[in-house]
Parts: sequence; C-alpha cells; structure tokens
Amino acid sequence: MTPALPQASDILAALGQAVFAWDIASDAIVWGDQVASVFPGIPAERLATGAEFAKLIEPGPALRTAALAQTSAVHGADGTPYRVEYGVRMSAADPVIWIEETGRWFAGPDGRPVRAIGSIRINNERHARDEELTKLARLDPLTGELNRSHLIAALAEAIEETTRFRSTAAFMLVGIDHLARVNDAFGFDVADAVILDIAKRIRSRLRGGDVLGRFSGNKFGLILKNCTVDDMNVAAERFLAAIRDEVVPTKSGPVSVTASIGAVSVPRYARNTDEAVNRAHETLDAAKRRRVGSFAAWRPDAARDAQRRVNIRVTDEIVTALNERRIKLAYEPVVAAASRERAFHECLVRMDQGDGHVLLAPDIVPVAERLGLIRLVDHRVLELVVAELAAAPDVSLSLNISPDTTMDPDWWAGIESLMLAHPGVAERLIVEITETVAIQDIDDVRGFVTRLKNFGSRIAIDDFGAGYTSFRNLRKLGVDIVKIDGAFVQNITHSADDRAFVQTLIDLARRLDIKTVAEWVQDEEAAIMLRDWGCDYIQGRLIGLASAERPWGTAAENALPAAG
Repeated sequence: MTPALPQASDILAALGQAVFAWDIASDAIVWGDQVASVFPGIPAERLATGAEFAKLIEPGPALRTAALAQTSAVHGADGTPYRVEYGVRMSAADPVIWIEETGRWFAGPDGRPVRAIGSIRINNERHARDEELTKLARLDPLTGELNRSHLIAALAEAIEETTRFRSTAAFMLVGIDHLARVNDAFGFDVADAVILDIAKRIRSRLRGGDVLGRFSGNKFGLILKNCTVDDMNVAAERFLAAIRDEVVPTKSGPVSVTASIGAVSVPRYARNTDEAVNRAHETLDAAKRRRVGSFAAWRPDAARDAQRRVNIRVTDEIVTALNERRIKLAYEPVVAAASRERAFHECLVRMDQGDGHVLLAPDIVPVAERLGLIRLVDHRVLELVVAELAAAPDVSLSLNISPDTTMDPDWWAGIESLMLAHPGVAERLIVEITETVAIQDIDDVRGFVTRLKNFGSRIAIDDFGAGYTSFRNLRKLGVDIVKIDGAFVQNITHSADDRAFVQTLIDLARRLDIKTVAEWVQDEEAAIMLRDWGCDYIQGRLIGLASAERPWGTAAENALPAAG
C-alpha cells in the first residue's frame, strides 16, 4: 500500500524549516504556517516586518539586508540567489536559535531589491560543531586551557591594557620540575595525568580575570591582572604550595612533583610579549639552577646586560673572523719524555683581530661554546689542521673538539670528506675530547671514537683526572692516549698528593697499553720524575709554549682541503 504524502507544511515543520515572502518595498514579511515551530515563543508581530525581525538577529541586525546587497543582481523571472547565517533570540536570557536562510531576491527597475522569497532552517548542530572546532583551535587538548598562541595573544592584550590604564600585571611561567623522569619511570600517560592535575590546581587558585594557558609540554603561562610586585611574590608561593603539598594520584600510584616559577612585572620590566616571555623564561631557568621548586622574579642587572652586549660584539667578531679567514692555529710541541724527540704538536685556535692583536683559545672557546658558535670554529680548525697535515707528510698533529661537536653530524661529514680527499692524513691526526664529554654518553662517544679509528686516527682524552672517567671506561672507549690534567702535574715537585695521583694514573694507563701525556710541565725536575714513572710524553713551558710559527717550515696554502 503506497503511503500518503504528507502536506508540504508538515514536512517543513518536521525538518525545522519555514518559508517566507518578503516585500522589501513595504518591509512586510509573510511566513508559512511552520514559522511557529521554528521560532516558538516569538510573537507574530516581531516577525511581521524586516525591521522588527532584524532586532532579533545576532551578531548584527543588518545581516539579512547585507546578504542581498553583496550579491550581484540577475534580472529576470528567476531572481538572484543569496544565502546567510545568523542567530535569533528574544532576549539575552534566551538561548540562540541558529538559522540558515536561503532565498532569491528580485530587482525593481532601478536594479535594487524589491522583494525576496526563501526558506529558513534551524542549524544549531552545525553551529555547535563550528563552535567546538573554534574552541579546539584556541585550547590545549589535554588541559582545556588556552594554547600557546592564544596565551600570547592574551598577554599582548594585557600589556596593552596595563599601558593604557596605568596599571600593573605579572606574567609567570610555571615549569614542572623533572617531568622527563616521570615519563621515563611511569610512561607518557602518567605524565599527562600529572600535567592535567597541575593545571587544575593552578586554575583553582586563580582570581577572576586572571588567565591560564599551556605554554609548552611542561610549562604553564599565567597572566595575573592588577598584580603588584608584592602580590606576585604571594601568588607564586600560593601556586608552588598547591603543587608541592599534595601528591598527584595516577593509575600507577601517587606521584610527588614540584614546580619552579619565573615571573616578570609588566609593563614595568616588559613592554611587549617578546620581552615578557624571554624574561620570564630567564628567571625560570635561574630559579631551577638555584633550587628546584623555587620562585624568581626578573630584575634589571647591569652586569648581565653588559655581558650580553659583549656577547653580541664577540659573536659578530667570531663570525666575521670566520668569514675573513682570520681563524689561525698555534702549535704546541709534545715530546717523548725519555728522548725529548718531537712526537706531535697540539693545534690551538687563535683569532687574528686584524689590528695586530690575537685572541687566544681561552678567550675564544668558552664564548663560542656559550653562544653556539663553537661548531663553526671547530669546522674551520679541522680544515686548517688537515691542510697542514697534507702539506707536511712527516708531521703529526692533534686538535681539540668541543662537546657539541662530538655529536655534530656535519662535523663528521666534513672529516669523512677530508680524509677521503687526502689519503695518509688520518693516520697522523689525533682528535682530543675532554673527559667530561667521554662520560656524558659513553655509548655515543664510543661510536664516534670507532668511526675515527676506522680511518686510522688516534683518540686522546684531554684533561684526564678532572672528571670521573674510570679506566674501565677508557678501555671500553678504546682511546689511545690519556692527557693528564696539568692542574695535577704542575705541582708534583711540591705536592705528595699530586705525585701519588699522577704516578697512579701513569701506572694504570701503562697496564692498559694506553699512552700518557703530562701537561703543564714546568721544570726539569718534574720532567725527570715523569720519565722515571713511565710517562710517555710531556708538554708545557719546559718544552715550549704554543707558537704561530710552523716548526716544520712548510706553508699549507697550496694544500687546502677539498671540503669547506
């Protein structure tokens, strides 16, 4: 039996739709019978004219007329199509009904709209979906707080507001201490539970109008409105106590965590978001270095600012020196302790300042390491050393590389290219790494050592005795030479403790078939002691300090390496 087709009005009502005809010239609107189901509770007179209906529309009453004006007129019986979305409600206390209106308007002789027909339909689901997408774009998915971009936008507004109204605010970065340990011990799901719990604790202690956002994986950003410096200290302690005083319950059991806070007062000490974020970061790092679980507020520091100006200047000087090829080498001899015959030369970096003055390695290396330029310097030193080795076939040289360079794939690619371009050079190259590097990640360093030794190069541990590397680790690394820290060598003629320490190192190294070099040898008495103890090589003031003059007399200008 064929079902009867319902009335069109019944179908429209069931679908939450209604039709209308709008006489624009008189502004009268005639609605179909379904309008009551679309707009329940709205009196008919509020829907009878375009002007009255417009008063119910959000976000602006001109939306419908603007939709008509924004479409180009099409003359003819079919009219001009248009589409517009808006919200409708009687008062601020009522829920918004979201409407999608589709219709056609018809032009008069002057081309302007004189009437329109169309339909409206309730579209709350789509609007809710759009709102959810907008919310997700603004909020951190784990904590439901503002994400970083919207936190920074809120910070910019707060700074502008404090400037305009001559008020004060604070920007804080709250960093969860040792979150990586929680990850390693329990897994990322437990770490996420910790982050979520900390966010709730901070949120519960905010005042109305304050802003919370997730700045990064383990950091939250706080904007505290109308907050003086004294208020900032009190608030920081309130947040720290909330985090440390109770354990975080997780599915793997309770987890105890602390947080550190860095803060800056705005606009007093930060007039834009970059300054606020950088200074809060700086003080957060300072708080963690001093003691985890503590608070630090940014303060002007003349010495720090002066050092930064120096850093900027030295950075420019180092980069310019690299570009202008003013990075040079000095050569310090290392001789056999028994025969005093030259064994090799240690290459030390120098920077020609272009005015007759030269900066030594202690002036260059620490600054270059601190500013992230040391790998560029090490690349250039490698080129220069290989050039010298290629030009003087009977010379052996050693070079020091920084901790960062040991794990730099570009440096390894560079040395590989140079070794292949200059056969016979690798066997005369000694690469020195500091003891502290050797113990940071012995497995990674062992891979680095193995690759170099496969080329035929030798590996030396520099400043041995200053760290905590065991001789078992030396054997595991497969190093060829141990350079005993000069701080222990220079006083062996006067200090029984230093004599015992150095003699023990030499004896153990000899048993493991590792050659030893004693640094900072000052006088003949010390040299004889070292020889009698079995030390293989010595260097220092007695033998000769570093000099820019090549002892072998052959310039390297015609033997520049292929790479670089």
